[in-house]
Amino acid sequence: MASRAQDDPYRPSREDRDRRIAAIDIGSNSIRQIVADVFPSGEIRIVDEMKAAPRLGAGLSATGQLDEAHMDEAVEALARMATLARQQGCKRIEVVATSAVRDASNGATFLTRVRRESGLRPRVLVGEEEARLAFRSALAHFELGVGRSVVMDIGGGSLELALAAEGLVERLVTFPFGAIRLTEQFLEGRPGPKGVKKLRKHVRAAIKKVLPVRDWRGATVIGSGGTFTNLAGMFLARQGIKVRSVHGTHIPRHEVEHILETLLNMTVEERLQVPGLNAGRADIIVAGLAVAAEVLARVEPRELTASGFGIREGLLLESAHVKAVIADPGEARARSVLGFAERCHYEVPHSRQVQELALQLFDAIGARIGCGPAERRTLSDAALLHDVGYHINYEQHHKHSFHLITHADLLGIPPEEQVVIAHVARYHRGGEPKRKHTAWWELDRDSREKVRRLSAILRVADGFDRGHASAVERIKVRWLERAIRLSPTPRRANDPMRLELWGASRKAGLLAEVAGVPVEVVGPDGTVIQD
Repeated sequence: MASRAQDDPYRPSREDRDRRIAAIDIGSNSIRQIVADVFPSGEIRIVDEMKAAPRLGAGLSATGQLDEAHMDEAVEALARMATLARQQGCKRIEVVATSAVRDASNGATFLTRVRRESGLRPRVLVGEEEARLAFRSALAHFELGVGRSVVMDIGGGSLELALAAEGLVERLVTFPFGAIRLTEQFLEGRPGPKGVKKLRKHVRAAIKKVLPVRDWRGATVIGSGGTFTNLAGMFLARQGIKVRSVHGTHIPRHEVEHILETLLNMTVEERLQVPGLNAGRADIIVAGLAVAAEVLARVEPRELTASGFGIREGLLLESAHVKAVIADPGEARARSVLGFAERCHYEVPHSRQVQELALQLFDAIGARIGCGPAERRTLSDAALLHDVGYHINYEQHHKHSFHLITHADLLGIPPEEQVVIAHVARYHRGGEPKRKHTAWWELDRDSREKVRRLSAILRVADGFDRGHASAVERIKVRWLERAIRLSPTPRRANDPMRLELWGASRKAGLLAEVAGVPVEVVGPDGTVIQD
């Protein structure tokens, strides 16, 4: 008989315990813990998380010390986190402290209390170490192997910049420009616009010395930390986009300025009503965004990309001795999508066949039905993932696919594109997109049309593999005045492909609507197949 421990699904296996690590970041605004299994490939599977916001950095600029009440709250939180890590079977617990503890005259006293009351042994990072960990995390989650990149991490007490070229760090820089510190220094008791103007001038003068325009103009900019996840949340809310994770959100530079201007003219109470803004950050978000805006003004990128990962994830990778890998363009995304498909136990031959046929159709008619070049990758990922809903159940599996993809952690894919991928997969079968489908109708108009175009192609491609036999090798496409003619070539000589022809014809209705002409599926003998 198996032991109870072996039967318990919540008890980590020995293999999990060997790779399970807890990372805790003691910041100036919050303390954040992540418990995760870290694999040699660099994949991080989150097991649990915990957060507290004792604001250790509050008042530090004025007194030079950590407040006693804030220290009490922080120590209590760290004791809880230590308990969680041990109960989750962590092999190691890595704890780091950043700006507030580093700068406080009583920082050592606080660390002694942490060791005594929680058993944790934090190490204090210098600013350059913070920047290095933030960059390591970014390198694992974004494609930074081509061109120049700037990874900026804004905490409560400091700003860290990692400046890199071709995925290799050239310089690590730290500034005392945290959101709490600058709020206390410039924005307390002063009119918003006036204080922000002085704050930005102060930041501008400092970063000008370390960011030569000739070297860094147009670099890719990644933002790490709560300032950027809240910025992404507000930006997506303004677009009417609802996502589970804001990781990978691309925010145009002008939108950063617009959001900053909107917030600085609000009271803290009014900011509490702003969709996408965490209530615990309403009083310090303006300072954080002002710092970000100055870095962007110096670098002049087209957009900023928000990272949902930061120092903790960098710490996990470092602790697990995972070597950072510089990914080629598209590589991180491809690995992430394939890894998700494999975890859902996808049917490899069918999914690959549908993906191949969908891309053949896209290349033949995509431009003529209004698709842009970037939509090819969106279709490719949706085709590969269209049947992952089988992981839950065959019945309604297209809807299960939608929910699984929507909630997946897919690297290299902006949240707004991930939502489109989920919808395209959802509409590979069943009813076509219509107004009563709330999730689809709430998308912006461009996204709705993109879903219609790509799902129209995917439906036909899926129909051409109705029997999951990979019977079709390629599809010849002719766009005539009166119709689009699709003539499949069999993979095996003399295969009549009856099921495939019927399946494609049956699912061609949406493509006919999108194209504005009928779609004819033609058999090897020239017969037009009717549903």
